[in-house]
Amino acid sequence: MADLEALLGDFADECADLESLVASLAPADWTRATPAAGWTIAHQIGHLTWTDEIATVAAADAGQFAAMVAAATPKAFTFVDDAAEEAAAMAPADLLARWRRGRIALIEALRAVPAGTKLPWFGPPMSAGSMITARIMETWAHGQDVADGLGATRVPTARLRNIAHIGVRTRNFAYQVRGTTPPEAEFRVELDAPDGSVWTWGPEDAEQRITGPALDFCLLVTQRRHRDDLALTATGADCAHWLTIAQAFAGPTGEGRKAGQFD
Repeated sequence: MADLEALLGDFADECADLESLVASLAPADWTRATPAAGWTIAHQIGHLTWTDEIATVAAADAGQFAAMVAAATPKAFTFVDDAAEEAAAMAPADLLARWRRGRIALIEALRAVPAGTKLPWFGPPMSAGSMITARIMETWAHGQDVADGLGATRVPTARLRNIAHIGVRTRNFAYQVRGTTPPEAEFRVELDAPDGSVWTWGPEDAEQRITGPALDFCLLVTQRRHRDDLALTATGADCAHWLTIAQAFAGPTGEGRKAGQFD
């Protein structure tokens, strides 16, 4: 994976790309529905804003973060929806300004984290590099919801490698969150990058493998497209099954998208 400064730059660029979709929208357009049930464009940006702010707390003050998690625990994951709902009620200009401030603060906070430090999170503790890679993934995924809500098409970039990396690394989590045992054998993943190169993970001689466009793999592991609508090839039964349950995000399993939803 890239070094921290490169990852921070990717995060800033991913946020800027998403902002280009929403910055000029009329206030009424922020209430447009997105594929996430009950979530408008404002909810999507509000969620990213809140999560960036919480990540900043985790990076800067572990004690404060622990107290926030303890207070939210009885509500399980509903506090995430509550935060998005509250942020979505803001005036779009104010929400946009808050999002900008929050992501700048997160970059500064993660840049100041001493090397080797593990940061608390809702799942296992993670390094500053892993934290910002997760923020890149989530910004891209929720940005896809915004793009779908607007009927816009985004140009794939090399930043997809960060998302694909998380998608590969979370293979076993997808089984564990469903109470099942992951396969013992590693998979080989070979993805066609936007620039024509090939990104690879796993043993070169692995019997089971996945090939296809990096964009499609990222859409799958973030559950923004149904498996049947993607040009991914799985060799081996375990690989084929994994593509039906893969998720690059923490928390409960999602419902994903329906086949043919975006035809």
